[in-house]
Amino acid sequence: MSRSIRSAAAVLAFAAVAVATGSEGASEINEVLRQRVESIHETGRLHVGGQRIAAVRLLPVLYGSHDFELFWTRPGMVESFMTAIASAPEHGLDPKDYHFDALVDRIEIARTGLQGPTSLVDLDLLLTDALARFAATLHFGKLDPVDLDPVWNLSREFGETDVVEVFAGVLTTGEITEYLDGLAPQFAPYRRLKAGLATYRAIAAAGGWPSVPSGPVLKPGERDRRVADLRARLAVTDGLVMEPVADPELFDDAAEEAVARFQRRHGLDEDGKVGPKTIKVLNVPVEDRIDQIRANLERERWVFRDIPDNFIVADIAGFRLHLYRDRTPVWTTRIQVGKPYHATPVFKGEMTYLVLNPTWTVPPGILRNETLPAIRKDADYLTRQNMSVIRSDGSVVDPSTVDFSGSFPYGIRQEPGPDNALGRVKFIFPNPYFVYFHDTPSKSLFGRSTRAFSHGCIRTEDPLHLAELLLARQGWDRARIDGVIASEKMTTVTLDEPVTVFLLYWTADVWEDGTVAFREDIYDRDGKIIEGLDAPFDFKVPNNLPKSLR
Repeated sequence: MSRSIRSAAAVLAFAAVAVATGSEGASEINEVLRQRVESIHETGRLHVGGQRIAAVRLLPVLYGSHDFELFWTRPGMVESFMTAIASAPEHGLDPKDYHFDALVDRIEIARTGLQGPTSLVDLDLLLTDALARFAATLHFGKLDPVDLDPVWNLSREFGETDVVEVFAGVLTTGEITEYLDGLAPQFAPYRRLKAGLATYRAIAAAGGWPSVPSGPVLKPGERDRRVADLRARLAVTDGLVMEPVADPELFDDAAEEAVARFQRRHGLDEDGKVGPKTIKVLNVPVEDRIDQIRANLERERWVFRDIPDNFIVADIAGFRLHLYRDRTPVWTTRIQVGKPYHATPVFKGEMTYLVLNPTWTVPPGILRNETLPAIRKDADYLTRQNMSVIRSDGSVVDPSTVDFSGSFPYGIRQEPGPDNALGRVKFIFPNPYFVYFHDTPSKSLFGRSTRAFSHGCIRTEDPLHLAELLLARQGWDRARIDGVIASEKMTTVTLDEPVTVFLLYWTADVWEDGTVAFREDIYDRDGKIIEGLDAPFDFKVPNNLPKSLR
């Protein structure tokens, strides 16, 4: 922090000055405040000493409900708020977004006791706007995710909250810290990611980590002068003890174990060897990792405001599916997601049913670009793929009567079976993108470290166990599921209670044991978030403003 917070006495002097003005001075202050606030109605904007007031809807109503009296006069109130703003970097945020430097300057002036009514009013307005900015950021995130991803459908609303009433209560009681503490996500992953950010900021403050020169693949048991650099790099983040060793250029068992840990944390093939890809990831600067964590803290502010007790998260960049019960992860499995040019969308849905032994109707794009060309080349393709030609009503057409070389007015459906593209089960959460979870015959691809192979849907490694977990409360066990599968008859099972599904995109996470993990930004989405976090504050107000602010 480039600017220090002044002493408690300096901050409290502001309240003392306001009280010392007496009734005549207070009346003058009220009039100045009324004029400043009412000018917003005329122009729709307000600047205080070069600082733009963002809460132009809130301030007129808030101060009007308080008879145009100053809010920030309670002892200790300003100091506790300034301490809170100074802690903004713990959330990956910038104190400058909340007028920090300007407030420090004005509080220093207040300490001298030489402020007039206009200066006191401006300081009060600036503090209130800073509180509104910080509160909105902690609750909603700084950025509007719809601006970055037009398919975003998670709620960004005030709900039934009366914002004016809430702010008036907080400013009247002076319980600033308690209020702000409750606005950030209370979900454990957010707290862990904050701790991870602190860890990596400490690493940066200590000088970061050394780079590892490129060269031939480093293999365990071999000697190379670069091993000393490798050991120094792994000592910073992966627990390699830098004690004196007999041969610092030997790639020994301890170094191999640390390499494997590093690869596991970064979603790389965990082979213990140091090839070009591992070296590239080793040499990512600590500042970039800090930004990566900041981007994911912002994502979590978008999502984890109001979550149900039971839900499913498909982590697209992490290639994992997690089932939560009572907000605690109880089961996880590997997934395959969309290729970069068939990116799996980020959204929230409600899983309502699943289908055992599903059919698969080939989507138009795949039909046009892949299936029909394959049929034209191979007369037995339909038979080998267990596919049928269908009309729009689902009735089957004899393929011998179809001219596949010209226009094709039909659809292609793959019937249930072990080689069906959807495998033995699909899980449906209705959405306009026709994305769902499903089984797959391409089991070998789950062994890859990067698993972006699909056309957008999410292939699940152990889908029958997921079905068992979801249906257990409805009297289904694995034997019953296996019996339906064996029949190869398509069977739809409706869930008694819909399950909330989040398709999310995390490139940084912290495991329950405190391990900070990073993933490749496969869809190149982090950069725009980091750019937005570093840009000047420009909060986009949610559409459903409370009646008091419309």
